[in-house]
Amino acid sequence: MNTITIGRDGPTSSRIVHGCMRLSGDGSREAHRKAMTALETAVESGINHFDHADIYGNGSCEMLFGEFLTSNPGLRDNLIITSKCGIRSSDMPQKGDPRRYDLSASHIINSVDGSLRRLRIERLDILLLHRPDHLMDPGETAGAFERLHNAGKVSHFGVSNFSTSQVNMLLKYSSYPLLINQVEFNIHRISPLNDGILDQCIEKDISPQSWCPMGGVAYPAWGNTLTEHQTGLIHAELEAQAERYECDKSMIILAWILRHPARILPITGTMSPDRIRNAVNSVDLPYSRNDWYSLLDARAGSLP
Repeated sequence: MNTITIGRDGPTSSRIVHGCMRLSGDGSREAHRKAMTALETAVESGINHFDHADIYGNGSCEMLFGEFLTSNPGLRDNLIITSKCGIRSSDMPQKGDPRRYDLSASHIINSVDGSLRRLRIERLDILLLHRPDHLMDPGETAGAFERLHNAGKVSHFGVSNFSTSQVNMLLKYSSYPLLINQVEFNIHRISPLNDGILDQCIEKDISPQSWCPMGGVAYPAWGNTLTEHQTGLIHAELEAQAERYECDKSMIILAWILRHPARILPITGTMSPDRIRNAVNSVDLPYSRNDWYSLLDARAGSLP
């Protein structure tokens, strides 16, 4: 698989990132078997970057991945392991606590310690702040970065779902570059094309990651606002392009995301071995500029 340097001088990542949000499934023995098969397929297919968060499966996804690493000695050094923190559930840790975002230094550090324990590793390659915290003190958050890096617990840092102004604010205080901004980007949610996020990533050598890349195609995007007519136009264009390229239409939408010059890394969370292999194969699709605009035009009905 083609690879990319994360940020300006970060680790070398596969262009496809495997998302681990659904890894533990319903907790059954069958779900465990599917998860192990999916992870094995991802590694065998050339994926070396795995995306976690402390809240995925209430920690069970990180625990399962830790089991996978233990069962495959020597694999750890070949992988990029990312985890995220900052989302706190209601009634945690106290009854009556609201659902909230927390980027205080104490919560960031405690979350990293929990992730390391569940993943059975000594260091995260990349830590992302999962969601912006309106009460974040950027100096305090940057101080947590410093402590975690000096302790050898985190190598690199980034953010998720941050606006351009929030990125700039944190960069002013941090001694470390932000390697990643992970945002929702798909054929439904195209706002990063216009709100400056992808432009800022190019300008500042930040690697954008696309969560929910199949939104609007394989499943409805979050907060779907597309009309039935728009959805029909998108699928008709995807099917036409898939026929021309002789591939699955899921590969077309990933190629559409990969085509952007910001060098976006799609995060695919499928547990299907065939879909994992299709995602990897999409990297080599010779996707054209004309087809990129044809799909965007189908979404809008006409170019703006």
